[in-house]
Amino acid sequence: MFTRTVMGLLLALCVLPAQAKPLEFAGGADRTKVIDATKLLSQAPKYHQSEVTVKGTVTKVCKKRGCWMTLSVDNTEQITVKVRDGDMVFPMSAVGKTAYATGRFEVFELTLEKSRRYLAHKAEENGEVFDADAIQKPITVYRLKPNAVTIL
Repeated sequence: MFTRTVMGLLLALCVLPAQAKPLEFAGGADRTKVIDATKLLSQAPKYHQSEVTVKGTVTKVCKKRGCWMTLSVDNTEQITVKVRDGDMVFPMSAVGKTAYATGRFEVFELTLEKSRRYLAHKAEENGEVFDADAIQKPITVYRLKPNAVTIL
């Protein structure tokens, strides 16, 4: 009897996560129009201000208001999905999950000084140590202003 009960509980624990429903904002992202991240980032100026759908793994979420999340879209690049405070609130539990976001893609080429200030601000938000002198080259920031998001 004990073995049967334990087996039943184990089966339930395995099945329940597989049946979890996606978390959708504004009806969910348009997953039929996902653009390959490598293509998007290699041709970023072409897609600047265009509506796209991206797919990635959530690596960070705004701890204060859930107003942004960072998606790892390939081995080295990330896209920040940013909304106005309160429009969508991304949960901390999204970290590690796959997300789709549909919205306007933006590219920001920062100067070296602006790169340092931007990265210092991000480090402060995340409670991380930051050394501005370690930044020797300007960075490019990729951002998506979403109108719909799905977190699996």
